[in-house]
Amino acid sequence: MAELVEERTGETAPQSAVEAVIASLSSHFGDRLATGRAIREQHANTVTWLANEAPDAVVFAESTEDVQKVVRACAKYAVPVIAFGTGSSLEGQVNAPLGGISIDLSRMNRVLSVHTEDLDCTVEPGVTRKQLNEHLRDLGLFFPIDPGADASLGGMASTRASGTNAVRYGTMRDNVIALTAVLANGEIVTTARRAKKSSAGYDLTRLLIGAEGTLGIITALTLRLHGIPEAISAGICGFPTIRTACDAVIATIQSGIPVARIELLDEVQVRACNAYSKLTLVEQPTLFVEFHGTEAGVAEQAERFGEIAAEYGGGDFNWATRPEERTKLWQARHDAYWAALPLRPGSKALATDVCVPLSRLAECVDETKRDIEEMGLIAPIVGHVGDGNFHTMPLIMMDDPMEVARVKTFVGRLTERALAMGGTSTGEHGVGQGKRKYMEAEHGAAALDAMRAIKQALDPQNIMNPAKILP
Repeated sequence: MAELVEERTGETAPQSAVEAVIASLSSHFGDRLATGRAIREQHANTVTWLANEAPDAVVFAESTEDVQKVVRACAKYAVPVIAFGTGSSLEGQVNAPLGGISIDLSRMNRVLSVHTEDLDCTVEPGVTRKQLNEHLRDLGLFFPIDPGADASLGGMASTRASGTNAVRYGTMRDNVIALTAVLANGEIVTTARRAKKSSAGYDLTRLLIGAEGTLGIITALTLRLHGIPEAISAGICGFPTIRTACDAVIATIQSGIPVARIELLDEVQVRACNAYSKLTLVEQPTLFVEFHGTEAGVAEQAERFGEIAAEYGGGDFNWATRPEERTKLWQARHDAYWAALPLRPGSKALATDVCVPLSRLAECVDETKRDIEEMGLIAPIVGHVGDGNFHTMPLIMMDDPMEVARVKTFVGRLTERALAMGGTSTGEHGVGQGKRKYMEAEHGAAALDAMRAIKQALDPQNIMNPAKILP
């Protein structure tokens, strides 16, 4: 099978050091410390085309103090430590290329407090987005960030995730007020108070959001909440080409319509969703849209959007106003990854994303679609196109080295295209292992040196999720 992970940077910890860490932790954690092969492999990357690189041991933490104990032991012996939530990250973030200890945070799954008047809550990192919203539903509140997977909130913050609601409610960066984290030296820090804004000191919250566990391990999050809208209406609209669909998105956003969700599926992804989610959509580029607000406001937004869509060749809208209809629609969108796999049985999917300025969206998607066709790939396109972010998922037979090389070329061309248009190599998946090689092209050598200086200052032994983000 073809190996797709970049060569390791640095050396694995000596086996004697790993054994010393395990021995020092075993009396405290007991059966919450696992070294069996099956459990270790479950805590490596298992979803994408990147090879699995398992840790030497897994510790199931139940408190900040547990995390602190593991980090201090790893710091003492210079052994890598990797945080693990649900394992749904897509760029190898949970892999252990240099070995080390994986800290499974899934048992830290309590909602610690909800302040309804202040529209915020504090949770442990293992709480998932669905779990939190079930907890909040009867309070008339919700947390809007919704990546396709039911990811842990700690992992979502660590990768600076977003989702279908980002165009209206922002990303994790916009919805995290404060964090508690354990640093590489074992110190526990809280990055901010619960105030909605502050100009006091460096913004440590934003420093840790998107750091992928390379600067510290998040053990609690204070999150911004939102009221459940009075009225919600969702619908779908097909377009003759992917270019006209993107042009309709650009016109909608530029017109100021406060759309809550606006998602693009190309005809390949529509075909996959029809089969997987039992839909009956016309197989053409399609926009899934949703509006939030008052009954009158939603009706007005939908009417204005329909007028814009018609200008770009959009067909009739199929509206879903009942909750169960909307749930089916958006579940189909969230299941896009799994829906795509049967298009090529036995394949692996490389789910990659880029984000470009909205004005370049149609051009970037159109050129990417042309690349897919010219290279003979099966690669559905989906996207949170309201903010210029889209994904493509080439389906690869991993035992074909020539095909693997072709897909790597395609991903490189996609990333370079996005960067040339003033965009980014990743809008929401994060860097991990898969996008490290593009960091200098995106940020420049001076900015990369500044990032390395921050890493060196906070993690001088390079034990916090090493061989991620920085090349």
